[in-house]
Amino acid sequence: MSTASAEGNRRFVRRLLLGAGGCLAAAAGALIAVGCFLGLYVRPTSDDWCAAWKSRDLGVLGITHDFYATQNGRITNAFLSGIVYGDGLAGVKILPTVIAVTFTAGLVLLGIQFFRYLGERPRVMFLIAAALALQALLYYGGTRTYQVLLWAPATISHTVPAVIGAWALLLAIRTVRRPRGAPRTAGFAAAFAIGFAIGTLSESFALVSGLLAAAIALLALPGLKLARTWLPFTWCLLWCAGLVVGLAVLYTSPGARWRRAQQPPKEPMLSATELRGAFEDWQLMWDSVSGQWAYLGAVAVGLLLGLAAGLGASGPAPSAVRGSREPGRAVPRRMLIALLLLPVPVVVLGSFAVVLGLRSGYGPSGWTYARTWTNYLVLMELALCVYGVLLGAWARRFLARREAAAVALPAAAVAAAGLAVASLAVLVPNVKQLTTTTVTRAVAWDAQNSRIRTEAAAGAGDLGYRRMPIGSLAEPFFTSDYERDWVAACIAHWYGIDRIHRL
Repeated sequence: MSTASAEGNRRFVRRLLLGAGGCLAAAAGALIAVGCFLGLYVRPTSDDWCAAWKSRDLGVLGITHDFYATQNGRITNAFLSGIVYGDGLAGVKILPTVIAVTFTAGLVLLGIQFFRYLGERPRVMFLIAAALALQALLYYGGTRTYQVLLWAPATISHTVPAVIGAWALLLAIRTVRRPRGAPRTAGFAAAFAIGFAIGTLSESFALVSGLLAAAIALLALPGLKLARTWLPFTWCLLWCAGLVVGLAVLYTSPGARWRRAQQPPKEPMLSATELRGAFEDWQLMWDSVSGQWAYLGAVAVGLLLGLAAGLGASGPAPSAVRGSREPGRAVPRRMLIALLLLPVPVVVLGSFAVVLGLRSGYGPSGWTYARTWTNYLVLMELALCVYGVLLGAWARRFLARREAAAVALPAAAVAAAGLAVASLAVLVPNVKQLTTTTVTRAVAWDAQNSRIRTEAAAGAGDLGYRRMPIGSLAEPFFTSDYERDWVAACIAHWYGIDRIHRL
């Protein structure tokens, strides 16, 4: 093949890959944009009412103390709730956008670090497209789309921790690379502080991230010759220590003791009966997760990333570990293999730990609280994407050595992009239904809110309220005993009236 012909083929493949990446970015970006736009139509329901009036009347520190003393002990969760609800509904309306933007930035930066380890420099456009696509799968692929992205109490507990985890991982990478001095010390201190915050923010994410950090710490022991210093082990150890201290503060809090007293367990958590029941619930949960094949789109996204990695800046990426025997390889092969296999046991054990905790807190139906699945689904999707990247990078190098590369490589790119976009297309009905229900409820809620405020201003103390259920969340009058109707009580507090009655 002539030089001119080869160069023409390379330009064709480059344009094709750029077009595929652009299509993926547009499709995923549109889905995420819809979610951010719907934030403007979020209105209170269930726990929103309680967090809103407490943030307004007690302030950030007041609601934090209230959670510690009377609710559940999640002081970081309460602190963030106080910030989000501190200005009425403004915080809950912009929270989905804040999550999407910060998560995208964190995933892109992590992608840059990962490809640097592989000796590649991908275009940022592909990393943005992948970050948006993975988020779309996470937010819309499950059975509780409203709760995962739009309902602030769930996003604070189960989506925000993943965002914090992504940025904490970036901090860990920077810390272990720092020379001796104040920056490294600050990084280690931050590991403990952030771990403590996670421990008092979300028990589920604390369990999953703790398993991951503990496994990495074991692999990072210098005696195994997978890490050259004690720095990675130290960072992970401090993270785990922060988690343990945070969980201890949460578990021993008066609020957590009160909550456990409301539903005392019939059997100890680690008894044979509970473990068998948790295993059955774990199977049911994975039946639901594995039934959504759209999650496999994460592999296709990674495959496209791997195929397109050669479109980056010219020249090899700098090795992250000097002295590597293989050019272009940033870490020893054994370390890379160990790290790539690590998510499998962590996801398996982490998901079981989540189910066990849910069963302890909510009984046999606890596994159905699908918003909590986010805590391990993030790691699962990232792992699938990484596996796809490695497969795509191998396929690119393999096909480049074949005479049919001019045909095979474009075909592989089109197939990967097509599968990725198809996995997003499967989510469109969910997004359409979410849009309809959210906007419709917002319009009806605004009308009712205007009526209630007018009647309350006129001096009425017992006002009618029409239930507006959304996202499988609690609404008032879920029980005939008004004294136990905590949603109705919080609504009355919010409007400054004595009570509400059903319309």
